[in-house]
Amino acid sequence: MTVRTRFAPSPTGYLHLGGARTALYSWAFARHFGGTFILRIEDTDLERSTPEAVQAILDGMQWLGLEHDEGPFYQMQRMDRYREVIKSMLEAGTAYLCYCTPEEVEAMRERMRANGEKPRYDGTWRPEEGKQLPEVPAGIKPVVRFKNPLDGEVTWHDVVKGPITIGNKELDDLIIARGDGTPTYNFCVAVDDWDMKITHVLRGDDHVNNTPRQINILRALKAELPQYGHLPMILGPDGQKLSKRHGAVSVMQYPEQGFLPEAMLNYLARLGWSHGDDEIFSMQQFTEWFNLEHLTASAAQFNPEKLAWLNNHYIKLADNERLAGLARPIMECEGAQFDGAPPLAAVLGLMKERTNTINELADAAMLFFRTPNPDAALLAQHLSDAVRPALAQFAEKLQAVEWTKPALSAAMKEVLAANGLKMPQLAMPLRLLVTGQLQTPAIDAVLELFGRETVLARLQKGL
Repeated sequence: MTVRTRFAPSPTGYLHLGGARTALYSWAFARHFGGTFILRIEDTDLERSTPEAVQAILDGMQWLGLEHDEGPFYQMQRMDRYREVIKSMLEAGTAYLCYCTPEEVEAMRERMRANGEKPRYDGTWRPEEGKQLPEVPAGIKPVVRFKNPLDGEVTWHDVVKGPITIGNKELDDLIIARGDGTPTYNFCVAVDDWDMKITHVLRGDDHVNNTPRQINILRALKAELPQYGHLPMILGPDGQKLSKRHGAVSVMQYPEQGFLPEAMLNYLARLGWSHGDDEIFSMQQFTEWFNLEHLTASAAQFNPEKLAWLNNHYIKLADNERLAGLARPIMECEGAQFDGAPPLAAVLGLMKERTNTINELADAAMLFFRTPNPDAALLAQHLSDAVRPALAQFAEKLQAVEWTKPALSAAMKEVLAANGLKMPQLAMPLRLLVTGQLQTPAIDAVLELFGRETVLARLQKGL
């Protein structure tokens, strides 16, 4: 069997973290078996589907690097196929026309509620042997209903949750085409999975109630059934369903906040799946390891601190030129002065150890790309009369010293020894005069990047 999986979002909003995790698992399962990963846009909800939401899904998939092998397919472009299948089902007797108005159906349900029964369609127009159907009313456009089995059960082995059984008496005759001929969600999904030869369906557990309906439709079509796996929801840090109040829930908010896609993928992979105690792994490793047996049926909890920790790890591994391409637009908005400044990639290589996001990295790097403006009170505190001579001596040494980190460090130690000072007594005023701030990476590394001309000019001005 060739494995064929699909990610089938509805474009009624952004691509959220739960959807991205579903896409990741479906993609990884196909990649693990050398199969096919399909992207399908389920856009039959005309009132809520928007082109912007479609683009947000495509952008999110592209940012994550989850490349599809087929698609994207759009359900609205498959209307002729759905109508063809509905016609064949009407002819086969597995579907029928229903002329009940919405008001009549609601009245049926009210009566059932009053009798303590589960509200449902009562089968008024369902054809049965020996049954006399009502007279077709004038001016009513009928819906098409699926003739669901009346007895028996629908059972499937869910690859995440285990065996699930739902009685057919719990399911009424589903509308598969509205009065205007538009097919409905569950019907379209079943036909798509059939036509696209989907072998494994991984999706959120909010779809569990849809599965028996889709299985019955597929059986009526004499189609092969895929295996189903329903993934538990992702909870926020407070244990509640992940929502906007928890911050960024759209995938495309994360690059805006300075996260790398490899960090997000690594983090999402562990929200419902594990490989021993492994926390950090590449996508190549993930696809080699990924299987359905290690998916968990319990809800995962989103931890922003864990994601930030992973992002720091991947920032430290990232190529500095790549980081520069991500950080430069942010820094330009902050007024960074790049002319005559050190190479941005080299600066980011020095600064990246201690930052969790690209935004933090860009902010930290700004000290190399703006004119320093040290606080007067801090200067008065650290640039004392006892330190000024040592700084002047150090500036003199900088005229001829080899401009490397080891040589600069050696020069500092010579000045400290000659003046009986400790490193902070010289490093703090140096930082203030050269960068305008007290907190920087190692001062010798900072001086090396700024260059001789800039350092000497700033020391001369400050002294």
